[in-house]
Amino acid sequence: MMEASRILPGERRYFLDVRSSARGMAWEHRLGLREENTALAIAQTHGIPDIVARVLAGRGVGLDEARRFLDPTIRDLLPDPLTLTDMEAAADRIVRAIMNRERVAVFGDYDVDGAVSSALLKIFLGHFGVPVEVYIPDRIFEGYGPNPAAMRELAQRGARLIITADCGTNSAAAIAAAREAGADVVVLDHHQVGGPLPDVPVVNPNRDDDLSGQGHLCAAGVVFLTLVQVARVLRSRVAGAQPPDLLQMLDLVALATVCDVVPLVGVNRAFVVKGLLAARQLRRPGLAALARVSRIGEPLNSYHLGFLLGPRINAGGRIGNAALGSTLLAATSPEEANSIAETLDRLNQERQAIENEMLAEARAEADAELAVGDGPGIIVTASDRWHPGIVGLIAARLKEHARRPAFAISFDVNDIGTGSGRSIPGFDLGRLVRAAVEEGLLIKGGGHSMAAGITVHRSKLGDLRAFFEEKASAEVTGLRNGETLKIDAALSADGATFSLLDALESAGPYGPGHAAPVLALPRHRLADVRVVGNGHIRAELRSITGARLQAMAFRAADSDLGQFLLSSRGAEIHVAGSLSSNLWNGTRSIQFRIADAARSR
Repeated sequence: MMEASRILPGERRYFLDVRSSARGMAWEHRLGLREENTALAIAQTHGIPDIVARVLAGRGVGLDEARRFLDPTIRDLLPDPLTLTDMEAAADRIVRAIMNRERVAVFGDYDVDGAVSSALLKIFLGHFGVPVEVYIPDRIFEGYGPNPAAMRELAQRGARLIITADCGTNSAAAIAAAREAGADVVVLDHHQVGGPLPDVPVVNPNRDDDLSGQGHLCAAGVVFLTLVQVARVLRSRVAGAQPPDLLQMLDLVALATVCDVVPLVGVNRAFVVKGLLAARQLRRPGLAALARVSRIGEPLNSYHLGFLLGPRINAGGRIGNAALGSTLLAATSPEEANSIAETLDRLNQERQAIENEMLAEARAEADAELAVGDGPGIIVTASDRWHPGIVGLIAARLKEHARRPAFAISFDVNDIGTGSGRSIPGFDLGRLVRAAVEEGLLIKGGGHSMAAGITVHRSKLGDLRAFFEEKASAEVTGLRNGETLKIDAALSADGATFSLLDALESAGPYGPGHAAPVLALPRHRLADVRVVGNGHIRAELRSITGARLQAMAFRAADSDLGQFLLSSRGAEIHVAGSLSSNLWNGTRSIQFRIADAARSR
């Protein structure tokens, strides 16, 4: 399972000498010579399997950190909540609401992070008998974040404290409206700052004057830290105070951390590792119901959270009732949870059907643009027929297809377009969108480096495309031309075992900031290859000894990779990807997920 030939220092380290793969990428060794030495030391000192040691060393884990890295704990990694700016004031105001049994409203976002953040607050405050109302705005009619009308209404309905969860940082006007109506406001958020901060406690590790170093937290992580501080203050002020067990709430924090695709570094790794342990107990009715309708027949893992449970929660915010996700996660009744989960499952199926229809149209538009020269630096597609709640999913698929940033925009009858964009590593899409706002090309827009949202008038669409091309084309082209696939190690089908898979999973969870291991299968014969399901490719790979390994390339049939595989039946090729397990009819098997392939020389 060790890598192929060594290359002298200073030379480019091509893996298996692949300089241009089916996807047009060079394959390179992830580990330099220094990391290889570190991997050897980790394996020998700690008794860790060689391939796991290589994974750790290739991600910057040193010899002395390895053992602790494999078992991240909340105790070791949880930062002091008071290192976050405004935490003391925010926690104090929430404590006063608890002690005085004030009516509290939670204004959340409509995605998984917002649903989890809102549910955490409702569960915690409800434990003390505090009357709590959760308000999730309608994605289409209200849009993201607090709006003055909704905030005033919450105050008029009796809320003395409004807590914004996963939003609020850039909502000074709406928060001012709530205060004028008689409510105090506390902001718990993680989004980048795009204007003046509200004149209330704003706990956000990404505000400019926050020195906590916790900018990798999702909103649910910020809420969790806030509840830790609230619990501390309550114990110091109220004799015999018994806050709920916060560690048992990590199942929800893990769900948000995975679904919001934040870097899996620091305490985020502990949130997911320990949160999965709690989630697997299925004590929370909402998670148990979601797992049932998702037909998950094995212990929950990160894949289940991100690709099965998360999309169902999001379906409510995309095409149904935006509050369903938060209500489900805070539910205490199995009957209520099962009813909501079944509704979300049905909405998710409807969402998939709508998405497939939209994607076909968007792909056709994108392919027409890509057929001209090298195509635009940024793909911008638009339609009057698209559902505005699904444009983000379309943008993500277009980005994968075209290997460049992409936007999908849905125009309404008033020629106002609601759009969403997704970026490639290394290109700051949020910065570009903010520049377009400053140029007057967008009604509004914002986001972060990898994702952004925009509102644009139809008359500005052509100018917006031209602006994107002028400002981004050269940079995107450079990033695409320099795109490489980093390979951790070589493997044979003979060595693709459950013990290896379990060892690799012990170094997870994987995601942003902690990339999943990429393994290469050198010179394996493509014994069988066919299109299955919704554009997936199933293949059988055989090693030189005849060992067989089932493989899948998901949503690849119409891609360069898919065409390469389909035209290489019977040939010996190099294949790169990752190991996973597949559960079918109660039987677990090893599967290789193909990320790329190349001709063997």
